[in-house]
Amino acid sequence: MTTPAAAPHPAPPPSGRHRPRRPEWAGRNYTLLTAAAVVTNLGTHGALVASAFAVLESGGDGGDVGLVTAARTLPLVLFLLIGGAVADRLPRHRVMVAANALNCASQGAFALLVLTGDARLWHMMLLSALGGTGQAFFSPAAEGMLMSSVSGEQAGRAFALFRMAMNGAGIGGAALGGAMVAAVGPGWVLAIDAVAFAVAGALRAFLDVGHIPPRAPGGGLWADLREGWTEFAGRPWLWAIVAQFSVVVAVVAAAESVYGPLVARDQLGGARPWGLALAAFGVGTLGGAVLMMRWKPRRLLLAGTLCVFPLALPSAALAVPLPAGGLMAVMFVSGVTLEVFGVSWMTALHQEIPEDRLSRVAAYDWFGSTAMVPLATALAGPAESAFGRPGALWGCATLVVVATALVLLVPDVRNLTRRTKEIVAGPAAPASADAEGSVGRLG
Repeated sequence: MTTPAAAPHPAPPPSGRHRPRRPEWAGRNYTLLTAAAVVTNLGTHGALVASAFAVLESGGDGGDVGLVTAARTLPLVLFLLIGGAVADRLPRHRVMVAANALNCASQGAFALLVLTGDARLWHMMLLSALGGTGQAFFSPAAEGMLMSSVSGEQAGRAFALFRMAMNGAGIGGAALGGAMVAAVGPGWVLAIDAVAFAVAGALRAFLDVGHIPPRAPGGGLWADLREGWTEFAGRPWLWAIVAQFSVVVAVVAAAESVYGPLVARDQLGGARPWGLALAAFGVGTLGGAVLMMRWKPRRLLLAGTLCVFPLALPSAALAVPLPAGGLMAVMFVSGVTLEVFGVSWMTALHQEIPEDRLSRVAAYDWFGSTAMVPLATALAGPAESAFGRPGALWGCATLVVVATALVLLVPDVRNLTRRTKEIVAGPAAPASADAEGSVGRLG
């Protein structure tokens, strides 16, 4: 951030070997967070394929796959708000490491049961519930930690690069997961995910929270939750989009976690084509992140929300169903557009939410966005029985379109704009402090 000023001789001419190897905003915390996210996503994207096929290979059906998915999501919803309050009180990296340890243990036990052939539906539901509990405490802490690791001026680019690395790992994880499930079975893929959680937790143990001011003692857990709610409910653009995504995330989860593996098994040839389709989605998110490294839409939320409409396409493609190549193309497009929304959303939250409330607002965000997932995944099987698989999938696509059209009626969603340099610029000293990473937020 500063140039050497004490050299007794003239500075050497510019040379590639004297230039910094990474941008100024990509400091130690940002680098560790990115590396840990890459490791986690390599394991998790493979485990998404493996867990569904573990249920199916144990004799379960689509309804059982939905129950296991719901078992993971229900404790996530129940404990998210508490997790956000805890993460704004305790050092966030410690919360993250503890959550990773729980995920490692639960996924390791899941893998062991599958490998030994002793997995029962209630075993898989219980272990999935433990994993969801870990995620409930991890996610708000992780979002707050990432937001506080980058400067405001470079936030959009930093978030795009972070998501690029994270989603790039997802490409390999999904493709390898599908291939490994077909070659050696789902148990080994789940075991690899457990190891990935252990490695990521070790990396996160080295995060530095010294730049985050200590939280003053407050009125307790309920006071923290109320303060977070006030921050959340007072911003129409925030609660409107979270309400939108409570529908969008639920139906997309039902389509991709329940119906996707079933369509792949019955009509596409098994696990490998579905793994490749998920990998194509990952490639799309990578392309979207590259786009957002350069494109800075002025109306952040308008641009992002318009890009949510294509999330209806994968459900429609599975309803037809399109052949594997067509499904991969659709998943790629939806990945690109989702990334445009994701970076725009993160940037809007980063510039609007105070640092000391990051994790609590993130918890309300996560809560709203995931609250309906257990219901949607648990009802996926009955909906298939009532309307047929194509009918249920067309219903998912329709709900995405309707929810996204409705949120565009909110003026703040259409009008919230990106802050310019002139608006965020301040005196030299505060600007330097910001460059050290004292401001941040993720969505």
